[in-house]
Amino acid sequence: MHVPDGFINAPVSAVAGVVAAGAVAVSLRGARRELDERTAPLAGLVAAFIFAVQMLNFPVAAGTSGHLLGGALAAILVGPYTGVLCIAVVLLMQGILFADGGLTALGVNITVMGVVTTVVAYALFRGLTGVLPRTRRSTTAAAFVAALVSVPAAALAFTLIYAVGGTTDVPIGKVLTAMVGVHVLIGIGEAAITALTVGAVIAVRPDLVHGARGLSAPLKLRVDGQLVDAPAAPAAPAVAPGSTRKVWVSGLVAALVLAGFVSFYASASPDGLEKVAADKGIDEKVQEHGAADSPLADYGVKDISDARVSGGLAGVIGVGVTVAAGSGVFWAVRRRRTPEAPEARTTESV
Repeated sequence: MHVPDGFINAPVSAVAGVVAAGAVAVSLRGARRELDERTAPLAGLVAAFIFAVQMLNFPVAAGTSGHLLGGALAAILVGPYTGVLCIAVVLLMQGILFADGGLTALGVNITVMGVVTTVVAYALFRGLTGVLPRTRRSTTAAAFVAALVSVPAAALAFTLIYAVGGTTDVPIGKVLTAMVGVHVLIGIGEAAITALTVGAVIAVRPDLVHGARGLSAPLKLRVDGQLVDAPAAPAAPAVAPGSTRKVWVSGLVAALVLAGFVSFYASASPDGLEKVAADKGIDEKVQEHGAADSPLADYGVKDISDARVSGGLAGVIGVGVTVAAGSGVFWAVRRRRTPEAPEARTTESV
């Protein structure tokens, strides 16, 4: 659902840019509370993994494909504020290096694909986990539903933006029906990928999943015919930061394999937005991307004629750049939190 330049007029694109910048600023502050010495490096990995999986377009209907948006996955794994930053990093790398998603439409893309998906998915996920039993299975099911709903919600958000700032005269009712309809189908794929990923991480390291914190219900004992809370167990020793290395390496290898090899077998059909734009005439005023001359444009390495090698190498480069940029951002956010700790402890002791 990467919106190219020319779909939305300049004033509305500018407003969307302001909204996106404000959301990123708020997320930078909120991420300080979500990130710690274990999750900061994993947040960069989540961004790289989402970049890799977004290269895997899957068929959803005749002549149409879809791909992961990732807002739900990022929010559940590392938190909603950090999730917005993950998607923003991915979109920035895609726009600058791979000419995917317009540069003037970057604010629109961050708002639709980052903010809307993350907020909708995490709010629904929290609502579901609040009423469902606190088990791994129900948490994974909540992730499935949240991801499913977040995709048509993003399609609805794009349609509303297009209704205000679209550059072509197209009946909005037809755009809305087409966008939401195809993205419900794409949402099924999004939900499956999100649930599988969240379930896999919970099975190995539930302590690293933001949305699974406090997963285990308190132990109950029957005393004189009544259930009471069991005495609290002694606090477990802190998990060493190095203990996340295996998860980090495994995730990075998976991202590299997906982007460098599996992506070659992805569907070549246009994605949901591209298909709707072509069918309804939304793309009549589409503009050439500002980074069209990038050596990595269209997810291929310039001057390498072998499509498999070119695409695979571009994917590997993309994963590497995204994990480096994301890790740098999240470590910087984490380090800004550290100086606040002594002050907080002083305040508490007074």
